Amino acid sequence: MKTRVIGATEFKAKCLALLDEVNEQGSTITVTKRGRPVATISPARKKAWKSPAGILTGKVKILGDIVNANIWDEWDPRRG
Repeated sequence: MKTRVIGATEFKAKCLALLDEVNEQGSTITVTKRGRPVATISPARKKAWKSPAGILTGKVKILGDIVNANIWDEWDPRRG
């Protein structure tokens, strides 16, 4: 991983290309203004992908028959 130091004017002129470089190469860029560092540009940390398989294991409890359930008694419009 290499580190570059560039002025704010150059960063402004080449911003998108420099961001692509940081993303692809993993390099770090320090931006200076009048010779003093004002910002450091480095690659963002990417979260590891986590499979959704088994995400609800132990959190859901099935009560009764969910395939052949008779729910019409529950949805009777005459019931108050």
